[in-house]
Amino acid sequence: MVFGLARRDLRPRVPLRPGEGQKHHLTSLEGLAALSLDALSSVAYGPESIVLALVAAGTGALTATFPVTLAIVFLLAVLVVSYGQVIAVHPDGGGAYAVAKKDLGPTAGLLAAASLVVDYVLTVAVSLTAGADALASAFPALARDKLLVCLIGLALLTAVNLRGVAESARVLMLPTVLFIVAILGIVAVGLLRAHPAATVGKDLSFPPHESLGVLLLLKAFSSGCSALTGVEAIANAVPTFRAPRVERAQRTELMLGALLGMMLVGLALLIRRDHVAPRGDVTVLAQLTAGAYGTGWPYYATNLVVMLVLGLAANTSFGGLPVLMSLLARDNRLPHLFGLRAERPVYRYGVLTLALLAALLLAATGADTHRLIPLFAIGVFIGFTLSQLGLVLHWAREKPDRWRHRALINGTGALLTTLAGVILLTTKFLAGAWVVVLAVPLLMLLFSRVERYYTAVGEELGLGRIPGPPDRRTASLVIVPLGEVSKLARHAVSAALSLGDEVVVVAVHADPARQQALREAWDRWNPGVRLDLIDSPHRSLVQPIVDYVQRAAEGGRQIAVLIPEVEPRHRRYEILQNQRGLLLATVLRARTDVVVCMLPYRLGV
Repeated sequence: MVFGLARRDLRPRVPLRPGEGQKHHLTSLEGLAALSLDALSSVAYGPESIVLALVAAGTGALTATFPVTLAIVFLLAVLVVSYGQVIAVHPDGGGAYAVAKKDLGPTAGLLAAASLVVDYVLTVAVSLTAGADALASAFPALARDKLLVCLIGLALLTAVNLRGVAESARVLMLPTVLFIVAILGIVAVGLLRAHPAATVGKDLSFPPHESLGVLLLLKAFSSGCSALTGVEAIANAVPTFRAPRVERAQRTELMLGALLGMMLVGLALLIRRDHVAPRGDVTVLAQLTAGAYGTGWPYYATNLVVMLVLGLAANTSFGGLPVLMSLLARDNRLPHLFGLRAERPVYRYGVLTLALLAALLLAATGADTHRLIPLFAIGVFIGFTLSQLGLVLHWAREKPDRWRHRALINGTGALLTTLAGVILLTTKFLAGAWVVVLAVPLLMLLFSRVERYYTAVGEELGLGRIPGPPDRRTASLVIVPLGEVSKLARHAVSAALSLGDEVVVVAVHADPARQQALREAWDRWNPGVRLDLIDSPHRSLVQPIVDYVQRAAEGGRQIAVLIPEVEPRHRRYEILQNQRGLLLATVLRARTDVVVCMLPYRLGV
């Protein structure tokens, strides 16, 4: 104590930036809200995919929904345990691309990256179409405009992400809780009722055209595996959790698995008990909602909550794909512009690319959820399999305690996800899975060609090597294209005199009278700079100047071309200015090796 004052720590305290500090990281519940919507919302289309596959054998085959769902939940349990291992081994984020690149080699990294790109694009498309289905179930008049609804939703998501509005776990907590309560409420209330409270949708007939055999059960299983999408998201984002990060992330993964498993099993029980078959203009989930809650306000509220959560699930791709593309750009596997961020922390080129690809996919499929799902799950299972295989090799190399037990868990996961992926590919190939089979290798080829280009450029530029001494300074010439004597000419000549040893102004005119007028005005002004007039009988402006510059550069002299450009104060007036300067600069850069400079002259109007 000195003069009655307590001792203070004199070390400077640096304020934390947004996102730093423990309070800005996620708890387990916040992580469930922020990272699990993609997986939890899959109950809106996963069980329906099983039903649509089984109904090929008639409505009596729908009793097989429950055992097929149990097989899917078993696979879910294996994945949850396996991803718990991924979280422990890769606490810096266990994304399939990072794991495959590190543990399986560059080719596997390319495969993981390509499958993730496909997965992210399809996540947006499937979530939006499933959300549109939920909205149309509540408001059938919108069923005809599903594509328009999806494109409007995509435009809103794109605009929000271009603005850089970050997701907040606290904001996502409310819709997540409402969704979980609504779905578990459907299961609980539906099972308590002796029969459905109400029936919605139009009757459809399903004459059996296929027997309920192993092949049909495998089709139903592969279709229902779309409910497992998003299980890996928590392992991808371990650094976003509060300390202890690994334990919190593993706890969140277990919570996700338990909730998703309960939802899937509960909905399957209702489908089997009430013989829920597809009906016109409504989803299977909407039928179960009406059966539990009736057709009053809870029915409409539940469908709106489902639509909202599916929209938020689509938004997760806008956070994931641009970051993945930035990593690929950093690894020289995509153009470097995908690694550029705007003033806000947003990879805008990645956001726009995702929006464009999703829009094309929606338009090509007519916003049909069931045409998209076969494409959707294949990319997911490629990522699942690569993550598990990478971990098996990690255990084999490191050999920690009980490494064989851990490798067995991940090896089982890899075997099951490979089996599910092969089943999905073979049973859904003609239904659209061939698109993914074509897209993934093409993306891998794109990544490898871009990487090869950057490698060749690096060799030619000598990146990483000390270059020789610079060339000795040579006399320079600055060429200024002008058309009239004005303040613009004064601005350009003044700038040119400060840049080079010699300045020449070049003017191109087709009219001899205008040439003479310009010569007289130039002599009266007398700026001390030579004026060269070029005759152009064909009224061409660009080519005569390009020829002049090429002749001036023949002796190896350092040439700079300074092109003055008028910039109006308001952008709406830009169209009123001619763009010959930009055209000339483009041609000069394409045909010569001279330095091309644009000199703005900003107007006050």
